[in-house]
Amino acid sequence: MSDSVNAQSQDAGSHGEDGTSRVTSPRVGNKVTVVLGAQWGDEGKGKVVDLLAQDADMVCRCQGGNNAGHTVVVDSVEYDFHLLPSGIINPKVTAFIGNGVVIHLPGLFEEAEKNMRKGKGLEGWESRLIISDRAHIGRLMAPILGTTKKGIGPVYSAKAARSGLRICDLLADFQEFSERFKHLASQYKSMYPSLEIDVDGELEKLKTYIDRIKPMVRDGVFFMYEALHGPPKKILVEGANAALLDIDFGTYPFVTSSNCTVGGVCTGLGMPPQNVGEVYGVVKAYTTRVGIGAFPAEQNNEIGELLQSRGKEVGVTTGRKRRCGWLDLVLIKYAHMINGFTAIALTKLDILDVLPEIKVGVAYKVDGEIIPHFPANQEVLQKVEVQYETLPGWKTDTSAARTFDELPENAQKYVCYIEDHLGVPVKWIGVGKSRESMIQLF
Repeated sequence: MSDSVNAQSQDAGSHGEDGTSRVTSPRVGNKVTVVLGAQWGDEGKGKVVDLLAQDADMVCRCQGGNNAGHTVVVDSVEYDFHLLPSGIINPKVTAFIGNGVVIHLPGLFEEAEKNMRKGKGLEGWESRLIISDRAHIGRLMAPILGTTKKGIGPVYSAKAARSGLRICDLLADFQEFSERFKHLASQYKSMYPSLEIDVDGELEKLKTYIDRIKPMVRDGVFFMYEALHGPPKKILVEGANAALLDIDFGTYPFVTSSNCTVGGVCTGLGMPPQNVGEVYGVVKAYTTRVGIGAFPAEQNNEIGELLQSRGKEVGVTTGRKRRCGWLDLVLIKYAHMINGFTAIALTKLDILDVLPEIKVGVAYKVDGEIIPHFPANQEVLQKVEVQYETLPGWKTDTSAARTFDELPENAQKYVCYIEDHLGVPVKWIGVGKSRESMIQLF
């Protein structure tokens, strides 16, 4: 992690004639390093976070819910995370779930228990997890809608409609919480008449979690402020989902319900933009997408099938096969415009090892004319014609490479082409599933 992660800014003071001092600029405090998906998700963010979390003090989730899925492989054990920050696997890390996350309480504990059975990485997790009291309680009795069947949409809808329930409500007056819960249940029943809700059963279930989560809950804003302005700390923020799934900037309406671009870090954790340091964009060496929606570089052919099978492209959360296509640099450039990536982590380069040539999308044409932007409208995006550059493949196994120089020349050229086109350096290259398979360039 870069030095800017724990950079401290000194108070700049001036002295008056009578010797009194004045503060002329605020102290910035610690900076956070942010890891964000630059495509439609599933880029391998968990692995990058796991790598950076080795020397982090704190790892935060700022948005999304258990609709996100991160896979981390440590000591040949594959852990699946949906709500828990991936960095919780490091016993020295404090994991923080911010106010922008919607928390499905049964899912949180089920996820922890499931991963506890796999290996020792999660031992003592309850003592390392902090939850913001302003986080909304996920799913409740919400109907299972959307692309991941996790009920994320209805919870964010309730949040926007100001009828949602938060962790602080559950821990305050349970009688008042119960009344609001019943009111919310009647709202859902009116919207979805076939919905069966066992209100008393649901409330009883939620009541059982109170004592268990109470030690983890803090005022999230104050907790974050103290982390930023206390002793030097390395703080990592793990984005869920990805740029093209952002509610404002994604391929609407086939998006998630939260801001999974860099702005969601500030609103989802309660911290100022001045504390954002490095912003790492995670880019898969090709493109994948789960579910429906426009996908200009998709390959509905043997190339798509090869990428799907070699890359084992199956959703961690949904279990569905991912659609596959060539790397689309128009899409990555658009993500960079919004997020301002300071460096790129390029993952799954080894999946391209068998290809004699590799195409890269570099421009979009609509009605025969190249357009300079990424279209907002789905119908327009459906009909764009991708302009490709064809690069030579390397037809060599890269999975054993541990330095840039050990990569075949054409693989090096592929990485350099991406850097040149985006104007952003590639800091890591992934050539396998394990932690050791990430080549660091600088």
